[in-house]
Amino acid sequence: MPDVRLASPQGRWILFTTVLGSSMALLDSTVVNVALPRIGRALDADLAALQWTVNAYMVTLAGLILLGGALGDRFGRRKVFVVGVLWFAAASLLCGLAPDAGVLIAARALQGVGGALLTPGSLALIQASFHPDDRGRAVGLWSGFGGIGAAVGPFVGGWLVDGPGWRWVFLLNVPLALLCAPVALRHVPESAGGKAEGRFDVLGAALGAVALALVTYALIEAGEGSWVVAVCAVAGLAAAVAFVLVEKRRPDPMMPLGIFASRQFSAVNVVTLCVYAAFGGFFFLAALQLQVVVGWSALAAGTALLPTTALMLLLSARSGELGDRIGPRVPLTAGPLLCAAGMLLMLRVGPGASYAADVLPALLVLGLGMVTLVAPLTATVLASVDTARAGLASGINNAAARAAGLVAVAALPLLTGMGPEAYRVPDAFDDAFRRAMALCAGVLVVGSVLAFATVRRPAPDCCRPECRTHGSVAVPPLEAGSRLEAGRERGSRAR
Repeated sequence: MPDVRLASPQGRWILFTTVLGSSMALLDSTVVNVALPRIGRALDADLAALQWTVNAYMVTLAGLILLGGALGDRFGRRKVFVVGVLWFAAASLLCGLAPDAGVLIAARALQGVGGALLTPGSLALIQASFHPDDRGRAVGLWSGFGGIGAAVGPFVGGWLVDGPGWRWVFLLNVPLALLCAPVALRHVPESAGGKAEGRFDVLGAALGAVALALVTYALIEAGEGSWVVAVCAVAGLAAAVAFVLVEKRRPDPMMPLGIFASRQFSAVNVVTLCVYAAFGGFFFLAALQLQVVVGWSALAAGTALLPTTALMLLLSARSGELGDRIGPRVPLTAGPLLCAAGMLLMLRVGPGASYAADVLPALLVLGLGMVTLVAPLTATVLASVDTARAGLASGINNAAARAAGLVAVAALPLLTGMGPEAYRVPDAFDDAFRRAMALCAGVLVVGSVLAFATVRRPAPDCCRPECRTHGSVAVPPLEAGSRLEAGRERGSRAR
């Protein structure tokens, strides 16, 4: 049984290093959007290159995050976490030194690999290190401090872009990693899941990442209409089919398809796809709209987006408590509708827009919608499966949200008629942004209807989320998979 107490010096060091490591990945997923216009001008990149700057990271992160958790369980969570931190730092250094868009995109893909190694290990280390009596409070502090990091991300990104330059958005990760890794090696105890049998599902992870990459490429380059795009689209769908077949036949798959036998779990993941596709598209385009069309600086645009994250950070725990009392159906129906209303309010944001009259009301409504739905969404995912699969269910849901966001970033410019140079032409970008907001609102309405039709109140003794405070607007919270052991420990103490 782990015995580190939160009040001890070692406990504080463990909390510090896990928060620092997870914040690196959280910050990177939010600050890069603010830097996109400056990156495009500095590297003479078209809109497709900016899409890939976001999506190259998401492809490898979404495709490999389940494998990253399995590697930690097998070889040691601290070891894999430290490798992920150092890998992430090396890729960040390459991003910051990139001489052109091609190198930047390749480095971003490598960054995603590092993120897939460190992200699952951060919370798992807390679960495995702290005494059961302190574990809940440690998880709460971890998620709260992580939320603060996510909240200040766009502000820090804007300040760096307008000050030292966009390259420091990536270079900042290097000193953070050089601080995080030695502390982890010195103060964090090693732990593993104890499962040494079986093979890693490397083939499944590779097929999943390849399918996402090829489909994303086809969507981004579809305007070219070349035979290469058609071949990539077909190959991407074929890779997706092969992924399903491999996962179905392997004795130890990365994503056991049997988990989707739960109708509730399947339905909630479809709702997740709808919701986070809209969120991914919104935050990619909103940062560009505020700079390209409204004419604000990167700092002003990043600061303007803070209300959504701040509301999540302040109210997500209370939203989870409300969902526990009234059930998830109402929050998961009303939340997407509020978000859709917020995105429709963004139609007022154009040339000469006022922050107080135009931008802030839209972001407040959107933030309240996110607060309403995110905590009950996570709770419903965990409640849909047995306790032993809680960590797996959370990982699948987290990966689904990331995949939905990257597909939205790839597809929205195509669906709204954005040309390669659209972000350089304010009037053209403004027209496309308005069409995109209407599409995102429509997808959210679909998610709301689906939630109303399929979500039911979970059983009283189901799994409950441990991450009650959440500040990320990009993905739902990731829950660790040691619940079965934790439940046994609590039961033993009660007896």
